[in-house]
Amino acid sequence: MTRPDDRRLEPRSAAKARALVVSPGLELPCLIVDQSNSGVRLRLDRNLALPPRILLIDMAQATAVEAEVVWRKGAEAGVKRAGAVASLRGLVPSRLAAARAAYLRAGGR
Repeated sequence: MTRPDDRRLEPRSAAKARALVVSPGLELPCLIVDQSNSGVRLRLDRNLALPPRILLIDMAQATAVEAEVVWRKGAEAGVKRAGAVASLRGLVPSRLAAARAAYLRAGGR
């Protein structure tokens, strides 16, 4: 159900999925709190500054997507998907090699 002050154009669904924020020099565990077709709300393990563009890895789905950080409030962040969702299982394109390595280090299979 959408609140009157919610500016999303698409409905969001609750989620409680382990994830990992990856960018050069950063691998940060987080939780996907909710998501829509275009974006995701994250709860970070630590209140660190995030770069403007990240790779978001969904540990349960073994997927990665490029995303833009659009807002921060305390330990929460909102990101907008900026690319297609890609699987991290099997062979991956070279641009996702670091994401796959981070996924495996975090316990992915």
